[in-house]
Amino acid sequence: MKMLQEDIQNGSFKKVYLLFGEEAYLRTQYKQKLRSVLTDPADTMNQAFFEGKNCNPREIIDLAETLPFFADRRYIGVDNSGFFKNKCDDLADYLPQMPQSTCLVFTETEVDKRSRMFKAVKNLGRAVEFKTQDERTLTRWILGHLKREQKRITQETLQLFLEKTGFDMENISRELEKLISYCLDRETITSQDVETVCAGQASNQIFDMIHAIAERRQRKALELYYDLLALKEPPLRILALTSRQFNQLLSVRSMMGLGHDRNAIAARLSMSPYIAGKYVQQARRFTSPELALAVQSCVQTEEDIKTGRIPDLLGVELLLIQLSQG
Repeated sequence: MKMLQEDIQNGSFKKVYLLFGEEAYLRTQYKQKLRSVLTDPADTMNQAFFEGKNCNPREIIDLAETLPFFADRRYIGVDNSGFFKNKCDDLADYLPQMPQSTCLVFTETEVDKRSRMFKAVKNLGRAVEFKTQDERTLTRWILGHLKREQKRITQETLQLFLEKTGFDMENISRELEKLISYCLDRETITSQDVETVCAGQASNQIFDMIHAIAERRQRKALELYYDLLALKEPPLRILALTSRQFNQLLSVRSMMGLGHDRNAIAARLSMSPYIAGKYVQQARRFTSPELALAVQSCVQTEEDIKTGRIPDLLGVELLLIQLSQG
């Protein structure tokens, strides 16, 4: 990312860029920065955009060969094409021959770093990965934003805010704007403001659902499941989040058995010590065999749903009933 920032600041650009990774907010921000410095956003003659798995490599190549019209550069943006997970030999062969007057900017969520396209971009331009930011980085970013808006927040309230929003920067940005607007006439943001304004992530409700399972509160677990369905969360996504949570708890439980404290667990699982502490508390409510069985049950339920043996909504409901019975 540092080299990409230097390119933008110095005005010295490569002819091809790949912006990839799970942090969509940063990908979008840097894509917009590149576009604004590479070409005039109002110059529609020298810009083109492609999106989705049906992008035609030959069309991109033909356009890349076209000289810019009364401008230094032609900008071509290609989003979520799948070229970096599936074969795209035409483009991989073409990139070394592409004129310097064209700049290709790819943005992808997932890539295969072994693919020809990835290697071609890495050799000829810049492949920049945007990972989920750690808690310290996000804290600095949030505090900087609040300072510009002349707002204050305590560490405890900030921790609650991150617990509500998760570590996705796009969601944090959206919830932060809501919070600032709500507290427009006040300098200090309180925990009550966060509770009132900020929507909880689905992962938070999954955490609460598993807490109810641990306490054998079947009705509560099912109520939380129905709440997620009411929020338009697909059953298979709820199942995936539940499975991920149990896998995390199993890892935490294993590390606890080896004598690791929450700081060591946080470092190993790439989470904040605060979140790791919550996992430790929840993991104590299960034995390792219980967690292993829960993971196995999630896998079996997913297989039953995907092979058509049971409808997705009913399958997840039966899983929760089974787990909360102990």
